[in-house]
Amino acid sequence: AAEGFDYRGLIYAGLMLTEAGPSVLEFNCRFGDPETQPLMCALDGDILPLLWSAAIGKLAARGMDTLASLCVVLAAPGYPAKPLTGDEITGLEEARLMPGVKVFHAGTRREGNLNEGGRFITRGGRVLGVTGVGESLHEAAAAAYAAVEKIHFPGMQYRRDIGARALSPQE
Repeated sequence: AAEGFDYRGLIYAGLMLTEAGPSVLEFNCRFGDPETQPLMCALDGDILPLLWSAAIGKLAARGMDTLASLCVVLAAPGYPAKPLTGDEITGLEEARLMPGVKVFHAGTRREGNLNEGGRFITRGGRVLGVTGVGESLHEAAAAAYAAVEKIHFPGMQYRRDIGARALSPQE
């Protein structure tokens, strides 16, 4: 607005916490992936009214839900350089049925009809985003990591410290 440009839309800031403090990696006029997954899970209702409110300049009049959410990305072995593919993913149904959990597919492929013995296969990179939602970040993290424990594929890798700084006592 200071430069005379009336922008109304999304701004995604890619940030990294470094030893020197927060560092900006990028800005985009779109949602980030997988960052959008926990955001969408914490919304109370449909996102369309929020986007419309932003477009007409009335976003401040809309409320946001106060749920906490957290996403753990499950990656294929070799990610990011040369991720391996073709491995069966198990435990998805058990994770999907857990309260406060949403499993987002990214690098997966379905083989056959799931009702007739079909299965999901890794197709590389970021395979799944497992999002937990709760009344607190602690509840959200517990839900996400409990669901992660149900899911398996050979060489599955993920960070075990998502949300750790926010969950640890302040120094």
